[in-house]
Amino acid sequence: MGIPSFLAGFDSSSGMLRANACFLRDEPFTAMGESRLLEIPITATRLLPPRVREKVFIGSGATETISPKRMGRIDMEEVSEWVAEEYPRRRYPAVAVGSACGALTHLWTALGVPWLPQTFLIPVRQRVHPDDPGGAMFRGLEPGAELVRRNPEIQLHHMHDANQDRMMVRALTYFRVKRLELGPTWERFLLDRLEPGGTIIVSECTTRWRTTRVGPRHVFQHGALGGATEEEFHHGGPRVAEYLERYDSPVRRWYGPEPDGDSPEAEWGFEPALREDIERFARANGFRVRRVVFDEPEAPSPLVADLYRDWYARRSLPTNRLAVSSFILTEPRATLMAGAVPFWMKFNTEVSHRALRDYLDAEHREPFDEILLGLFQNGVEAVGLTNIDEWRDLLGRAHRKGRFLGLRTRAHPRDLAHFARYGAALRRLRPHHPLPEPLTLEDLDDFLERAREEDEDRYPGVRFETLHEPVGSGSRRR
Repeated sequence: MGIPSFLAGFDSSSGMLRANACFLRDEPFTAMGESRLLEIPITATRLLPPRVREKVFIGSGATETISPKRMGRIDMEEVSEWVAEEYPRRRYPAVAVGSACGALTHLWTALGVPWLPQTFLIPVRQRVHPDDPGGAMFRGLEPGAELVRRNPEIQLHHMHDANQDRMMVRALTYFRVKRLELGPTWERFLLDRLEPGGTIIVSECTTRWRTTRVGPRHVFQHGALGGATEEEFHHGGPRVAEYLERYDSPVRRWYGPEPDGDSPEAEWGFEPALREDIERFARANGFRVRRVVFDEPEAPSPLVADLYRDWYARRSLPTNRLAVSSFILTEPRATLMAGAVPFWMKFNTEVSHRALRDYLDAEHREPFDEILLGLFQNGVEAVGLTNIDEWRDLLGRAHRKGRFLGLRTRAHPRDLAHFARYGAALRRLRPHHPLPEPLTLEDLDDFLERAREEDEDRYPGVRFETLHEPVGSGSRRR
């Protein structure tokens, strides 16, 4: 079955899920999971003026929207069924459930296991001014109430980001929904696809954001992780004023609803109610439960990159090629076949630039001969956007060659063709290595133990732990 019509395809969860599923089906992840026929018109956008490209960007998002009048007819079990159908029908030693994270997508593919996302994006067809978060919240009240009434197993996070999503929020409202329980479809999936005594890995990003509660299981989030800080979203500042002036906004800061608490961040944060349901299900059915807990989305990136480098070394492959991806620009299968070490950034901003710089500058880490970089194109010169020369500086850290993967740099951040070109550029890399046998959980534990012995604090902000072992298992496998 295809992706449900009410679900966004170009979102972190759906994009990473399809990349993972393509890998497990041994298929290339082309055109971000869409038809390859789209590659030609997407590439042709390079012929258009920048402002026209912005309109194309808005129009592409608008095609994925759903009418607010349909909220009461949405059944989130349809999403669960689509997710289950994406994965090959076989037994797996583990299944991951929870927060989206591009680095962990590479971990799931290395382990050869499926991932079930907690959070999905429903783009609602509503026009609001990007710099009017209060009006955006008001417009979401009625359709949001209908959605949560119809689906008691979800929590709704209405997210409004006038910085990075400035183009899109003109045409659509971001309804991010988080599952509070597995539900019947995913319970059947785990019973049918998880090996007896297998492991459920819970991916938990602990990032939170100040929110306004507007109804039962319904909060409004003004702003999002990225270039602007939470303080800038709520109280403004020089960078915000300059940005709003540049985009001819009638205001010089955002005046959003007053927060009355905080919640798991809409896109990345993990809602703990799902973990409690997973533990209940695991105890009843004899499964192990492990957690990978991380402070923010990029925290696992250095760990996963080093794990791949260690894996390549043990396979007697070169370890000197680094492939850097951002947001949903990812192709795990091509990355492995190219023998590239994957490093994931959540976006194209200063925070992500600093994360990559710190990884490359670490004294204990051998430098790379080759660095390859893809940058997510969101069409906005946003607060905190890193300019192309600063990215070139990091590419210059390569001993032999650093280059962008299919990006027309003078068009950044409006090179929509990069969505089609990134994966193709990865797949053209030589040499091609055969896909290896998956890593085991024991391999992962061995790597983590060796890393701890060398430096207890090598990977701050991320930890693995066991929550549940079946009674009488007598096994050291975790």
